Amino acid sequence: MTARKLATSPARQAVHTVYGGAHLFRADSARKLGDLALRSLDEYAPDAKTFAAAVGLAPGPAATIYDRIREKLRREPVEDFRIDFEDGYGNRPDAEEDATARSAAAEVAAGMVSGALPPFIGIRIKSLSQDLSKRALRTLELFLGALLERTHGRLPANFAVTLPKIVVTEQVAALVSAFEALERRHKLARGTLRLELMVETPQSIMDAAGRCPLGDFVDAARGRCVAAHFGVYDYTAALDITAAEQRMQHPACDHARQVMQVALAGTGVWLSDGATTLMPVPRHRAPAGGSLTAEQIAENRESVFRGWRLHYDDVCHSLAAAYYQGWDLHAAQLPTRYAAVYGFFLEGLEAASLRLRRFVEQAAQATLVGDVFDDAATGQGLLNFFLRGLNCGGITEAEAQATGLTLAELRSRSLLRILEGRRRSG
Repeated sequence: MTARKLATSPARQAVHTVYGGAHLFRADSARKLGDLALRSLDEYAPDAKTFAAAVGLAPGPAATIYDRIREKLRREPVEDFRIDFEDGYGNRPDAEEDATARSAAAEVAAGMVSGALPPFIGIRIKSLSQDLSKRALRTLELFLGALLERTHGRLPANFAVTLPKIVVTEQVAALVSAFEALERRHKLARGTLRLELMVETPQSIMDAAGRCPLGDFVDAARGRCVAAHFGVYDYTAALDITAAEQRMQHPACDHARQVMQVALAGTGVWLSDGATTLMPVPRHRAPAGGSLTAEQIAENRESVFRGWRLHYDDVCHSLAAAYYQGWDLHAAQLPTRYAAVYGFFLEGLEAASLRLRRFVEQAAQATLVGDVFDDAATGQGLLNFFLRGLNCGGITEAEAQATGLTLAELRSRSLLRILEGRRRSG
């Protein structure tokens, strides 16, 4: 068994991953999604009161949250994008997928030059099943080859490869072997290529022997696994749950997520929830040269509000269960993603500020008088709350400084460094 990373990383974790078919990806896809999200707000919720009523936001912080959503959509609408060669792309002729792999790589390279890429990006290949493994690995090889040729050997920041529909540990090991070969071929430093696990089969939650294999999956990744994403709909379908009941908050999904948390606790692997598939989109479009009726306009509004409310509720459910990242499939889901995330941080801000302030003061004093301080994980968890909020725009620097920490201390991202600094200055 190989060594695993310990504890929760203070590094930035994206609040979502937007998935889109590889054939549709462009260098400016993130900006276009932000513009579409703003257009959705402008049309259906042009003010905070309307948006709050639509999704169920508390009136108090609604105006603050609404303003921060709009600012986020202008500044950084997408935090993570996954260029999808699997379900969002489908099975196509080999020549077509070969061409798409190269063209998607060219768009990523162009986005690196223009600065248009989101902070996190990657690709999802097809599964490494017996039928699809050859195709999946060829797409990976072509994409990376074309990208590295255009960028003179550079990958975008926070690049990851997502492996779907894992059934056995050998599939993870096979991807790692492919990574190692690609790193040698392209003269990349060992360990440059990183992977994410898709947990969307019953076999990835419990194997034939009644064991959870997720720890083995992480071990097989040999330090390259950065995240595990839960796939709601493949997982529920595999359990014979009918389409009408395949939803984020199904009890079977809650169980799977809890198993993931227990199995991966302390590994440093980030967890991500799945997607809400009911889209917040209008039902009717105006005919060419015509207009919608009053009834159709009302139905469009109702359809968008219904999609917004379900997505908002699903994200809140994930956050309450300590899943701080999830999938988004449509531009109009971005406002409700950020609404739920920002509400989560603002509602907990006052209590967390007071708690962290007291924690740092007491811990620093204990260090000064020589007492043993052995609860660093608790303090780091509190610090991570503020780091997450700052990273996504949920809380401001001024709000974070209500903890009594300076910006320099917050940016150190480490409670132990903060306490060391205070011990030396004291």
